[in-house]
Amino acid sequence: MKCYFTFLLLVISSVMFSQEDAWVYFKDKPNAQHFFNAPLEMLSQRAIDRRTNQNIALNLTDIPVETSYINQVKSSTDITVMAQSKWLNALHIRGTQTNILSLKTLPFVDKIVFANKSLNTTSKKVSENQVAQSKDKLKTTIDYNYGSSANQIKMLNGQVLHQQNYTGSGKIIAVLDAGFPGVNTAQPFKKLIDNNQILGGYDFVNRNDNFYTGDDHGTKVLSTMGGYNENALIGTAPDASYYLFITEYDPTENPVEESYWVEAAEKADALGVDIITTSLGYFEFDNPNYTHTYSDMNGSTNFISRGAEIAFSKGIVVVASAGNEGTKAEPHIGGPADAVSVIAVGGVTVSKTKSSFSSIGPSYDGRIKPDVMALGTSAVVSDTSGNIGTTNGTSFSCPIMAGMIACLWQAFPSKTNKEIREMVLRSSDRYANPDNNYGYGIPNFGSTLGVEDHKTSLSAFSVYPNPAQTTISFLFESSTASVSVYSVLGQKIIEKQITNQNPILSVEALKSGLYFYTFDADGVHKTGKIIKQ
Repeated sequence: MKCYFTFLLLVISSVMFSQEDAWVYFKDKPNAQHFFNAPLEMLSQRAIDRRTNQNIALNLTDIPVETSYINQVKSSTDITVMAQSKWLNALHIRGTQTNILSLKTLPFVDKIVFANKSLNTTSKKVSENQVAQSKDKLKTTIDYNYGSSANQIKMLNGQVLHQQNYTGSGKIIAVLDAGFPGVNTAQPFKKLIDNNQILGGYDFVNRNDNFYTGDDHGTKVLSTMGGYNENALIGTAPDASYYLFITEYDPTENPVEESYWVEAAEKADALGVDIITTSLGYFEFDNPNYTHTYSDMNGSTNFISRGAEIAFSKGIVVVASAGNEGTKAEPHIGGPADAVSVIAVGGVTVSKTKSSFSSIGPSYDGRIKPDVMALGTSAVVSDTSGNIGTTNGTSFSCPIMAGMIACLWQAFPSKTNKEIREMVLRSSDRYANPDNNYGYGIPNFGSTLGVEDHKTSLSAFSVYPNPAQTTISFLFESSTASVSVYSVLGQKIIEKQITNQNPILSVEALKSGLYFYTFDADGVHKTGKIIKQ
């Protein structure tokens, strides 16, 4: 009996004093007006220019988290602040359940959400499978001799853009991954280093400026875009510039990595990047209490997916791996691939058939996912020593796609991120008949050079008045449509079917502030912001 009580005491102690992960959300940003008056204190000129060029206004999500709030949480008993997000006005914290809940007494705290949903109720680097390597060398011209990397570019007809000198020049891509060792020393990255195309980076896991470390996954990812090794590997965007951010700690899987990712995306936005590409997928965690369920993959639940959607609202194209779970019991996409506006990229073989491992859709709320496909089986990459080989995974179809998008945007610099996304989807070979294995299919980037009607097609849609006081109306061509309205925290507040004859949505019950909407009708998908006065 004594042993029994000793065991029981140990169990109770473990429950009471175990560390939990949670997000604490704040009610406001009391110094917002100061930053609105001095936007260069929070954003680079390039970030402001991106907003201006796309008619995107500054809003509260651009304002930093209130410093005094952070300091008060940090000084609370046995609370560790792991990450912060201005977009979601939240801190990722770690502590005991009791100590975390005690933060509710702080007057500026809005709510606390535990990662363990049972207390309210993968980060997984998209896996890869390395195969045989080859070491070839060559000579290059404007008609790039791609060597063994030709398949992954020509499958997308990307060589047509390259032949016209659209190679990503002037575009900035942020790569969010697990590490980039060898990028500063290996030969395939020498062109990037010599031309100062690596603009900087940060290790959000270890909180230091050394980003040429960590897992080599990010090195291989970068090589598919920025690599340049004659007659062996030419990346899809060899002349783009890059920021490299470490947000994933490979040995363990914890939801804090979602928070690192959002914090890095916010930094990328502030620096003025055009594209975020990420070959990370979040579904399962080491602690099963933290693991997501398929019902979370609705574009508005996961912390990372909500952050990705806000990144898109800032005028950034966000590209993510669909995942490598296609043959598993739970084969669906994870976050942030489930976000509404994220371009989720699945993988195909050289014969353009779906790679068996490529995760499938739909999102839990029924949207087409993945969005598009690129080479994911036998993708050509560089390792940390500069050896050229092949590897498998949507980890590589994703950056292959992101690089080509940079080239496309260089060719059409006046387009918005929404228009670029639309162009990519419309050029895909299954656009008329998408499914949940291939999405809209394999894009044809060569065909986009002769396409100038995307702005016209988008202009047939509008939302007015905006800002609104009582109702908003949608102008669209099809007979019926589905509209959903979300809070800035990603909570679905309104869902309604509207018709062309009665396209009105009441927002009278909403509090004043910023909201996001999604609009779906006959294969047309739109997202945007609503301001309720």
